[in-house]
Amino acid sequence: MIAPISWNLAWGLVGAGTALASRPLAFVGRPMGGVLIAIGLAGLASPALADQNVLTADNGTVQCVASAKDLTRISLAGDQFASVSKISTGNPAEDFKIVNEPVRGDIYISVPDGFPRAAISFFGTTRKGYVYKFVCQVRGQEAEQVFVANEAIASDRARDWELRTSPEDAAVRLAQAMYRGEPIEGYDMRASVLEPVRIGPLEVQQVGEWRGAELKGLVLKVRNTGRATQDLDETVLAARGSLAFMTPVSAIGPGEETAVYLIQSSGGR
Repeated sequence: MIAPISWNLAWGLVGAGTALASRPLAFVGRPMGGVLIAIGLAGLASPALADQNVLTADNGTVQCVASAKDLTRISLAGDQFASVSKISTGNPAEDFKIVNEPVRGDIYISVPDGFPRAAISFFGTTRKGYVYKFVCQVRGQEAEQVFVANEAIASDRARDWELRTSPEDAAVRLAQAMYRGEPIEGYDMRASVLEPVRIGPLEVQQVGEWRGAELKGLVLKVRNTGRATQDLDETVLAARGSLAFMTPVSAIGPGEETAVYLIQSSGGR
């Protein structure tokens, strides 16, 4: 069982000249070693493994997968389906069915046995007035779930979350949520893996991104490839324009790795 996080906040200079320059942030938590990677990175990746999460915009196209043998559920974040438009071929073997579930406003799709087409397509109109085109590849035996978020709706919900507290406190809450792997209303959580780079003896790799309305958080995996213990210094690891820097350990020994969390201005979606 993992002990509750106990934050020991150390204040230092990060991102001078930014919106948070009056109270710049640097955090150091109680050392957790490799446990941090298991919590932070596994929590980030888990939503993408089980379901399909798609970010779109009004009049956008949603690419997805529809089950060939079971039901496919499509759900809209912060919205509901009002109507669905599709072409009927008149041949039952080539027509797929769409049922609108009235309580949550989701739709459920099924295709007949031996469905000959590789993909299905249709248009959906939402109760908030958005229109999406859906193109779904038909494959697989298991039921599928597709969660669709509209950039405009997500941005409004993320901004509401950010405005509940001061910019400084919002950065703190974002860093803590990232550490725990907790979803944030309106935030787009991506397993954004980039090629590792070397900063002296440290190997640094971006492995995740949380993007909101005004803030975004980057999850970095840092490994010490050297023979001596290395301090985790925000002046080295925090990119220009970073608003906050957090690490649960102040230094890592040879061969050890940990995660570093950077909070930056999102610069819009």
